Amino acid sequence: MSSDPIAAWHQLLKDRNARGLDALLADDAVFHSPVVHTPQVGRAMTKAYLTAAFHVFFNESFRYVRELKGEHDAVLEFEVQIDGIAVNGVDMIKWNDEGRITEFKVMIRPLKAINLIHQKMAAMLQGGQQ
Repeated sequence: MSSDPIAAWHQLLKDRNARGLDALLADDAVFHSPVVHTPQVGRAMTKAYLTAAFHVFFNESFRYVRELKGEHDAVLEFEVQIDGIAVNGVDMIKWNDEGRITEFKVMIRPLKAINLIHQKMAAMLQGGQQ
């Protein structure tokens, strides 16, 4: 895995390789969903949500349109079409000194997109697709 977690994240998306998340996520990683009230704590929970996202978000229309990057955090703005709905959002990512992601927060707009994502992510997570 790359020492640059954002480069590694981009490579996982390019390869559609959710299995690579194990090497990228810290044991104490936390996932903040745009539709779930409480943070999802731990590598296993974070991996479950990101793996579901691989199935829901990362189709041929998905693209990052802007990236702001600091020493230990980044904000990546994305656009994607899902079921004819234009989804716009940001991934806010923090990582530790070892280059492992410690926090992954997703924010989405508009409301119609949030409702669609809620429905699709719930179906993926309940179906146990990992």
